[in-house]
Amino acid sequence: MTTTMIVAIVLFAVTYVLLFALPKFKPYIALASAVVFSVWLAIDKSVDFTFSTFIGAIDFNVLMMIAGTMGIVSLFIESKMPMRIADVMLSKFKNVRAAVVAMSVFAGVVSAFMDNVATVLIVAPIALAVCKKQNISPIGPIICIAVSSNLQGAATLVGDTTSILLAGQMNMTFADFFWYQGKPGIFWAVELGAALTAVIIFFLFRKEKQPLTLSEKTEVKDYVPSVLLLLVVVFLIAASFIPRPTDPVALGVYDHRNGIICMGLLIVGIIYNLCRTKTFAGTKQVFKEMDYQTLILLASLFVVIGCIDHVGVIDKLAEGLAKLGGSNVFLMYTLLVFVSVVVSAFVDNIPYVMAMLPVVSGVATSMGVDPTVLYFGLLVGATLGGNITPIGASANITGIGMLRKEGYNVKAKDFMKISVPFTLTAVLSGYAFIWIFYGIL
Repeated sequence: MTTTMIVAIVLFAVTYVLLFALPKFKPYIALASAVVFSVWLAIDKSVDFTFSTFIGAIDFNVLMMIAGTMGIVSLFIESKMPMRIADVMLSKFKNVRAAVVAMSVFAGVVSAFMDNVATVLIVAPIALAVCKKQNISPIGPIICIAVSSNLQGAATLVGDTTSILLAGQMNMTFADFFWYQGKPGIFWAVELGAALTAVIIFFLFRKEKQPLTLSEKTEVKDYVPSVLLLLVVVFLIAASFIPRPTDPVALGVYDHRNGIICMGLLIVGIIYNLCRTKTFAGTKQVFKEMDYQTLILLASLFVVIGCIDHVGVIDKLAEGLAKLGGSNVFLMYTLLVFVSVVVSAFVDNIPYVMAMLPVVSGVATSMGVDPTVLYFGLLVGATLGGNITPIGASANITGIGMLRKEGYNVKAKDFMKISVPFTLTAVLSGYAFIWIFYGIL
């Protein structure tokens, strides 16, 4: 391991310790770390680091998608539709516990077919409305919605970027996630985890038996923002089926399609709002409601992760994992799952999965085994591991950002009271399911 790698690991460790120790200052800590990393690598002559490398580390597609959806959600909230949906929920469920479980399950189902962050941005306002009406803390419900949406991302080809990467590596179709090689696909491993984690949520909120009360029903002011949010869901799902182009210009648009969709629909919403109100007050409110701290935090973490990836830390980790596994398939599978969980709790799972896919292929070839069980183990560990920490997944960061705007500061220990049992349940069930069907049978 080079000196550059060691320094990168130390800086990375210091950054994450500070993020956990000083949660109120997360955006500024992450931004400072990104600047330090970039300046250091630009000076370090042993690494080819340029401005384009810095910019390339930032996932503008995700940032545009979050910003666009935030704006539409602001119009959605202003229309009073979340309060109206909350009224419906209050009339359908007996107590707080049942409502939290229902919202978490709903978020998971939606997230299986669209981006996790967009799911949180759409479902969380409904949970906030329910909590406001019942005068209860929204921290627990929002955390459950975030981790549930992140869990279901691995269920289908369109649910998460890591699923798309795996499908490309294995030439999998949408249907292969449900039934593969004559066996139940990874969808069912995720759904088993979802069912068990619903039980975990039910247990964690076992004392929240306050009856839900419905007072006067909220009147919706405008239905157009709701239509725009529905179009976000429909267009994001449809865009996931577009084949990847080979032309460089078309490829650039393709890689940013989700962000373009969300920003485009936001522009439509702003124009409509201007025409309806004849003032700029609504537009100003949209930009005022944007959670810029969350956007800064995500952009900065993209740079930090990109820097440690650029210096070869993730590749080194992949090589070390391959050596540890040796020739024992079960040991290799177990290492892949649980090392991926630990890594993804702190590192963006996209560069990690990108680095690990060719390693898994090479390991399977050298061992003379079908790589399916190893590939699926990698996806289970890398996708679900981000749920452990509040900064391990973009969905978690987004949910906590929404809580912060409402005046709630979430401590790491409060988040992990829910996330740790949730994640361990989902990972262990998925781990057992994949090994039974693809390791033994």
